[in-house]
Amino acid sequence: QLVESGGALGQSGGSLNISCAASGDTYSGGCMGWFRQAPGKEREDVASIYDGGSSTYYADSVKGRFTISQINAKNTLYLQMNDLKPEDTAMYYCATSIWGQGTQVTVS
Repeated sequence: QLVESGGALGQSGGSLNISCAASGDTYSGGCMGWFRQAPGKEREDVASIYDGGSSTYYADSVKGRFTISQINAKNTLYLQMNDLKPEDTAMYYCATSIWGQGTQVTVS
């Protein structure tokens, strides 16, 4: 099971940090990532991390503003979002072999 948290209402130019906790043996290595979906739009791959940080991927739309990180010992994935923009407003989902339920980020 993946449980996201930390979604909130943020301001343009501000920062938010969202997290995803993996329970049990949900995650045992490989890739984890953050996706987002805004109303009326397709789900977008925002950022991914491989093997605990050996490599990362960022969508062009968030590169330089968002940072993905992972603490394997805690089975937790994070997404630090800086310089928020209204277009970052979306439901953010954590995923590995399964999907979380999402956490809402709204930027005014």
